[in-house]
Amino acid sequence: MKSRLFILYILCFLPILVGQKKVPNIKLKKLNGKSVMLYNYLKEGPVLINFWATWCSPCKKEMVYLDQFEKEYKDKGLSILAVSTDSQKSLSQVRSYIRSKKYTFEVFQDPNSQTFKKLNGNIMPTNILINKDGKILWRHYGYLPGDEIDMEKEIRSALNIDS
Repeated sequence: MKSRLFILYILCFLPILVGQKKVPNIKLKKLNGKSVMLYNYLKEGPVLINFWATWCSPCKKEMVYLDQFEKEYKDKGLSILAVSTDSQKSLSQVRSYIRSKKYTFEVFQDPNSQTFKKLNGNIMPTNILINKDGKILWRHYGYLPGDEIDMEKEIRSALNIDS
């Protein structure tokens, strides 16, 4: 009897526990003001969402690697979405910074940090790697030199590329 109750308990609550690791189909706002749904990108393959800000020095150091990963893995299905949490007043600084560095990944704005909060962002930068099904595969807070090595391993794993 106890084993049946345990199995019933697992069957009832497992979907809830598993479902918590799936991201909602959030609306992302591009720098040009147009909106797009996250799941549009997931159709192509895994997505790495990077939350950053122009005032965040570690964010800027990490972006060099994000751009490298974008160039190397885009043809394999990876999308890198950089979401700026800068205020609406700082939007011109965001555009200027991205343009000056000639980054190729897509950049979005989240001036009130609503998306950041929905995805349980904690500190800058926050990275979230999501598979095609919307499941969170990997989450990382902050940046220290060398973190890009682990990030690339996670990206390659999400793309099913042997190391």
